[in-house]
Amino acid sequence: MKVREIMTKNPACCTSDSSLQEVAKMMVDNDCGAIPVVDNQNQKKPIGIITDRDITIRTVAEGRNPLDLSAKDAMTSKVFTVRENSKAEDCFNLMEDKQVRRVAVVDESGACCGIVAQADVAQNASKGDTAELIKEVSE
Repeated sequence: MKVREIMTKNPACCTSDSSLQEVAKMMVDNDCGAIPVVDNQNQKKPIGIITDRDITIRTVAEGRNPLDLSAKDAMTSKVFTVRENSKAEDCFNLMEDKQVRRVAVVDESGACCGIVAQADVAQNASKGDTAELIKEVSE
């Protein structure tokens, strides 16, 4: 199985200058908890990822007003990527090794074309692979 077969295709992406309110609205509109942060909307090269938890932990918990901040203020700059034609097992191994719940998927030009989250694994992988991934990422 290839990554392109299990990934969520064409995820909503923001830039580091996107307001946190815009990012939160993207999460609501796309029923997701993570948005890839890209260099710009044309090239779409991943430079980070922002989750609903990032917004809570890095702004609200610190007493900062999220309405005054942008994605760069809360995003995780370390983003792990896989190619869309990679083996799904390689993606699962990366998620386990790096203990991340989401991996951005890039095409041949390096542009973000998808995302693989634990939910994608649960819907598409064997029960054993899913259990292993969740266990490894959660440790």
